[in-house]
Amino acid sequence: MLPHLAPSLLRPSDRPALEFLRPDGSGIDRTTFAQIEQSSNRLAARLRELGLKEGDRLAFFLQNRPEVIDLWLAAVKSGIILVPVNVLYRERELRHVLTDAAPVAVVTSRDLAGYIPTGFCQWDIAELAQTAQAAPAERDATVFPPDTPLALIYSSGTTGASKGAVLTHGNFLSNGLALVDAWKFTANDRLLCCLPLFHVHGLANAIHCWLLSGCVLRLTERFDHTRVAAWFEDFHPTVFFGVPAMFIRLLELPGDSARAIGSRLRLAVSGSAPLPAEIHERFRQLYGSVILERYGMTETLMNVGNPYDGERRPGTIGRPFPHVGVKICDEAGAPVPAGTSGELWVQGPNVCSGYWRLPEATAAAWVDGWFRTGDIGVRAPDGYITLQGRRSDLIISGGFNIYPREIEELLLEQPGVREAAVVGMPDPVRGEVPVAYVAIDPATFDEAATATVLRSQLASFKQPRAFVRVDALPRTALGKVQKRLLPPWTGQR
Repeated sequence: MLPHLAPSLLRPSDRPALEFLRPDGSGIDRTTFAQIEQSSNRLAARLRELGLKEGDRLAFFLQNRPEVIDLWLAAVKSGIILVPVNVLYRERELRHVLTDAAPVAVVTSRDLAGYIPTGFCQWDIAELAQTAQAAPAERDATVFPPDTPLALIYSSGTTGASKGAVLTHGNFLSNGLALVDAWKFTANDRLLCCLPLFHVHGLANAIHCWLLSGCVLRLTERFDHTRVAAWFEDFHPTVFFGVPAMFIRLLELPGDSARAIGSRLRLAVSGSAPLPAEIHERFRQLYGSVILERYGMTETLMNVGNPYDGERRPGTIGRPFPHVGVKICDEAGAPVPAGTSGELWVQGPNVCSGYWRLPEATAAAWVDGWFRTGDIGVRAPDGYITLQGRRSDLIISGGFNIYPREIEELLLEQPGVREAAVVGMPDPVRGEVPVAYVAIDPATFDEAATATVLRSQLASFKQPRAFVRVDALPRTALGKVQKRLLPPWTGQR
């Protein structure tokens, strides 16, 4: 399996393959593919010396650093199952993931070790890497079948306790090959990755596009809006993967700098959260580059994307990738025609094998080989799909269905609205009514004018009962709004 998942490791070359920006700003560590091949071989051997065997789980709780890539490749080579853990998680969330996954140990760093709950074995990443240097540098010849579990990745848990998706060698390979082909990656590309490697956006997409294409990857510990302009100017990336919050920050750069960056950037990809159409257009105007929005999930990796060649339509996620089947279904599971809202069901080699130790949840999510995403969308006659929100976010008011994203998109077009989230609140007459939470610029936001615009463009039952002002919307590490953490609405305007 590995020669296909990471062929670049077997190509002798002195050209730097990985550049890691030291977090303290002291410089850049450069590594070749040959060096990565040897260091990951040594780490795989060291893990075997420590008693890990195929099927054992090993968690990591780490900021981005080269050793995370070594850990990943060591798992590929040894058959162990890696459990990436969000570095923003704290005691309650960590205990849930670690209890559920039952890893042999948690690989972490000294600055994060204190967050690990008592009772779980810890291995320090620096010590592990140091002791691995004495292990054999030759690769083990074992090749694992495509259905071999490779990672146990927990969803963000925006609607309850997170579930572990069991992702296989074949899931990551099919996903990576599809993206390299669809987005025309070559060894000449330069990919800037500021995404966390504990998430599938960074791990399954960025890392595997790099490994499969043999391009140059610059990895940063995290996204830093105060330094990102310098990173672009220094590295000259041709490809950038980001989330909407990153692209919003990039709109703050001066026009001359943005145009220079855009002139070298052949591809900017946005995902992990909906990209407002307004941001899509403002980025095009400022950078001269059209963002490619796509859609995936922890459980499925990539499903749908706007085309590399062709119209990248603002507000849509594009069409299904060639290796993925997508249908939009009603509540009974019957496909609906174009123009009708329904739940997206997906099928393909990218879809995980199920939820870890949750047979009932697995049975509920898979129907006749199709995975129910829980996302509501509508397909245009030409095949472009627009997401309208989560099935669990659906508001039913007086018997009418309300999809919050439709209202949120319109709110974000209004002066002074920086962020917007619409949720359903109980109502004794209508069952539920929409309430809009907005982060605003007080100097330019006019609530009465905004309400007038909404009344002119949306049906009466979609009008927010109130505008609740917040400093910022609560988000996950990848920028998804956590509506369950919004402050309670008191019922007063």
